[in-house]
Amino acid sequence: MDTAELLKKVREVEIVTRRLSKLLFMGGYHSAFKGRGMSFSEVRNYQYGDDVRNIDWNVTARTGEAFVKIFEEERELSVMLLADVSASAFFGSGIGPDKKDFITELCAVLAFSASSNHDKTGLLLFSDQTELYLNPTQGRAHNLRMIRELLNVAPKSTRTDLEAACVFTRNVLKKRSICFIVSDFYSSTHYELALSVLGRRHDCIGIHVWDAAERQLPDLGIIEVLDPETGTLYATDTSNPDVRRQYTTRFDAHRQRVQTIFQNAGCDLISLRTDQDYTPELIRLFDKRNR
Repeated sequence: MDTAELLKKVREVEIVTRRLSKLLFMGGYHSAFKGRGMSFSEVRNYQYGDDVRNIDWNVTARTGEAFVKIFEEERELSVMLLADVSASAFFGSGIGPDKKDFITELCAVLAFSASSNHDKTGLLLFSDQTELYLNPTQGRAHNLRMIRELLNVAPKSTRTDLEAACVFTRNVLKKRSICFIVSDFYSSTHYELALSVLGRRHDCIGIHVWDAAERQLPDLGIIEVLDPETGTLYATDTSNPDVRRQYTTRFDAHRQRVQTIFQNAGCDLISLRTDQDYTPELIRLFDKRNR
């Protein structure tokens, strides 16, 4: 798309996602993700019930009165958005938005939610290689650039390598961060170990994005189907109930496998269909983490 069209699309995404990010922020983003720890704020006079371990003995000795240290949570976090831009992420059946547009909006909502909380946000666009990496930074201009890159991405590769994406993220992030991995998780490599290692250092949340047509094959007779990542073209008889049943079974097995991988890695996972409202699922995720 040309520059004027791109800027218009960026603005449209910003308007929609800023409103949704406010809803998510009120829905528990702030309390769902904790800061790095507690930092010293001030001292005040000791009051009955205060923890004696917080007494500031230097100030107490100097003034002759008991004083305690007051601490506050260090809120600033880094949020890393890992967005799948392989060929399968561009699929769309027309039932809802294309998966790439859905991923773009979702990443924008998370970025603006993080900004409302004064957190830094970074972006990794990946296929089976690193397509783009932006360091975590604060500010509206940075968020708008991330939206622009997501909308205008032209991946060099069609395949998906989640293992490489996890390893790259682990290597570039020096401080503990929140990592949202947004993908359909059709990886050409085994990523279980890499995700486990990443999850031990960072707070990882998987967001499985899928189109309704990836689970339910319509009855259209004999059709040609293209695998976008491998380029393989094959014919299938969609009028055969067994074919449609096997198609659904394979998708359900894939979704269950992704769930198991994240569970074994100690990471959260939510599954979002492109034609459904994703805000209730995100709010449920935040609520679960609060509990």
